[in-house]
Amino acid sequence: MIGKRVLGILGILATVVGLGMATGASAQPVVGVPHEWQMNFPPAYTPLMEKVASLHDLLLVIITLISVFVLFLLVYAMWRFHVSRNPTSTTTTHHTGLEIAWTVIPILILVVIAIPSFRLLYYGDKAVDAAMTIKVTGHQWYWSYAYPDQGNVVVESRILSEADRVKLKPSQPRMLAVDEEMVIPVGTTIRIIGTAADSMHGWTVPGFGIKKTVIPGRLNEGWISVLKEGYYFGQCSQICGNGHSYMPIAVRVVSKPEFDKWVEQKKKSAGLLPVTDVASAATPANR
Repeated sequence: MIGKRVLGILGILATVVGLGMATGASAQPVVGVPHEWQMNFPPAYTPLMEKVASLHDLLLVIITLISVFVLFLLVYAMWRFHVSRNPTSTTTTHHTGLEIAWTVIPILILVVIAIPSFRLLYYGDKAVDAAMTIKVTGHQWYWSYAYPDQGNVVVESRILSEADRVKLKPSQPRMLAVDEEMVIPVGTTIRIIGTAADSMHGWTVPGFGIKKTVIPGRLNEGWISVLKEGYYFGQCSQICGNGHSYMPIAVRVVSKPEFDKWVEQKKKSAGLLPVTDVASAATPANR
């Protein structure tokens, strides 16, 4: 009797674990979220962000060396030229070699910083061989995403209330969950065209390394190519009014077949699918 109960309990546990694994496997992972006490960049999820992180690492080394060197000079000067060691002030007014050194060396440092900086600016400016285009429009206070290459599908993305988030999308972070995400295929170069309908907004996703200020009457271009499926989040980074803090950006990256399926569903719900002419479709069969 006890053995049967034990087997029954083990069976229930196995079922629960199996359901949990199946749910975790089918659910889209939430990967691009901020964390408490985060002090560094998020992980890089695009080639652009990888280059941004590389430039950051280079600048970190340079600024650390400069800071340590300047700190050493300050400490050495306080020790070496203390009044107890130098009761009589020096009469030296300048040193030609030092003047040349602290003019030329900073110039060289700035050149070392400028070259990769300009390369990165041009790299992230325009997409090369983009597979599709998405037009991002900022509104007070929500985002809309148009897919001209997919039959002009348009998605409006608004923040979810806390009650709706808990009920519909509990795994997504507070103040970042939306009713409709921007959906894109993984591993695809996507041109982002940004504009605004009213005031200036900032379309920013830290994990993608992209920050585009969108301005009414202008089109600003950028691009992304996300390397991993999942949910990614950002926020409007341009103060645009009293609803500025309620303009989250949510991007859902899916496989290409799943993206095609999503597009067809959106076309169907919006009435964008071609209508079949019943009369013309039946004509060949009657001949």
